[in-house]
Amino acid sequence: MQREKEKICMFVLEESVPILERQLSSHLESAFHRKIELTKMEINLDFAYHPKRGQYNSSDILARLRMMKNKECERLLTVVDVDLYVPELNFVFGEADSQNGVAVISTRRLGEEFYGLPGNPQIFLDRVIKEAVHELGHTYGLPHCPDPRCVMHFSNSLKDTDFKGSSFCDACQKKLELLSR
Repeated sequence: MQREKEKICMFVLEESVPILERQLSSHLESAFHRKIELTKMEINLDFAYHPKRGQYNSSDILARLRMMKNKECERLLTVVDVDLYVPELNFVFGEADSQNGVAVISTRRLGEEFYGLPGNPQIFLDRVIKEAVHELGHTYGLPHCPDPRCVMHFSNSLKDTDFKGSSFCDACQKKLELLSR
């Protein structure tokens, strides 16, 4: 029997297409064997904006999410449509806090339109799923994986994201099962 707290709350802070939420929820439920609950929260990201960079500090967003996380949820995934960064890198697709079980991903650089190309909804959805699974994997304590096909492999570029799969390799799946008990 699944305990009540064994659910992942997902908050989408953007005007998203309902099919994105449904397909992402479905994939996350399958990957983590947890119920996905869409959560409503009010958050203005201006506090994390860095005007010189024109980006939002994902670590600052995680700090705010830690305070907002519902105690009923085992994990909290927030999906935003702003360009994220951490000070050491030019940008990030997402970031996670394994200690507190919160993660944020950005859809901004995952669509073809960001690069001046025609939009492709399937490529966009695949990338969102991979980044969501990856960052939630970190919230369970999974590190980056050396297997370039594993969803836990580090993505330094969209080429890396597109190459890797949306599932855990056998080794990461076993680690996840141990860590999520």
